[in-house]
Amino acid sequence: MLEGQYLDSLGAASGSPRPTEVHQHLRALIMSGAIPPGRRINIDDAARQLSVSPTPVREALAGLESEGLVVKVPLRGYRTTELLTRDELIELYELRMLLEPAAAASAARRRDDAALAAFDAELGTMSGHPAALPAGALSAHDERLHGLVFETAGNGLISRTYARTHCHLHIFRLSYAGSYGHGTLDEHVGIVRAIRDGDPDRAAEAMRGHLDSSLGRVLGTEAAGR
Repeated sequence: MLEGQYLDSLGAASGSPRPTEVHQHLRALIMSGAIPPGRRINIDDAARQLSVSPTPVREALAGLESEGLVVKVPLRGYRTTELLTRDELIELYELRMLLEPAAAASAARRRDDAALAAFDAELGTMSGHPAALPAGALSAHDERLHGLVFETAGNGLISRTYARTHCHLHIFRLSYAGSYGHGTLDEHVGIVRAIRDGDPDRAAEAMRGHLDSSLGRVLGTEAAGR
């Protein structure tokens, strides 16, 4: 059952939400960790708390299932996806290693003034933070910056694949980490500098180094959470 307090944080106070808003509300609750991994979502309860019929809730959950954020259990309805296992984390990074260095190299070849301004703006969102960064803020920044790399590279299919996989890494980080150091930010700066300089080989190498270090941090976080 989905406890009421989860939906109360984005509930129906602003009026009856449209179907797209139902999807956005539920997605935001999952991505923020307000609805934890493995939690059952009761369609009738969600519909009642959002002041909608069950139909838009079912549609929203079907969309979230296509994103891999919920799974449909026969005869039991929907529940949020379980946390990634250690092996699944490693497999995710193996996929990223295949996709992202090539995307960074392509971004270095294709960058323009608008793309570089977007990178600078994103790096600026993290300026002035203390040594210990909240996991949620850093993970959201990480998703946005890597998304910009794919956007600049110009491959929509790979970009959509990344978005589907990164959400699980984001939820994992929220579940196990309280804060991160500035290693990620320094690595992001290195990637952006190589892209700005139009150096595909250096951009790809910077991305490979970042992914190697990131996997080590994530696995270290997993061990600390046990």
